[in-house]
Amino acid sequence: MADPRAFPDRPFLAVSAAILRDGKVLIVRRARAPGAGIYTLPGGAVEAGETLEQAVIREIKEETMLDIAPLGFAGHREIIMRNAEGKAERHFVVLCFAARWIAGEPTPNDEISEARWRDPSELAGLKTTEGLAEIVAAAVKLFPSR
Repeated sequence: MADPRAFPDRPFLAVSAAILRDGKVLIVRRARAPGAGIYTLPGGAVEAGETLEQAVIREIKEETMLDIAPLGFAGHREIIMRNAEGKAERHFVVLCFAARWIAGEPTPNDEISEARWRDPSELAGLKTTEGLAEIVAAAVKLFPSR
């Protein structure tokens, strides 16, 4: 079956969250293409009728079993993957939230192979999605001081 996200007429809207807990951020490793094996933030597609906040809460619960409280936007990323002819094979706009952990322990679903709390300084040594360190740094600035 063909991927409905391949060669789209318009970008797909998605959300992700830099979830902070005790000075650490939850980083996940993608289990599937595109980007299998890459470290990133958990998240996914916004569904019709959902607010962005509802979408990020739902996606985080589905992917990690965590309960979160979104704090605000930490940034965005636009991902455009082109084929050999230069046509947009995939196009995603991802709105990234900063979020506070409320409850639960990370339990990956089939979309992610690993979910771990990491110090933001560890990101430099990982193969991550483009701009991940900048999004996490922006999220940390939105997090209330202890």
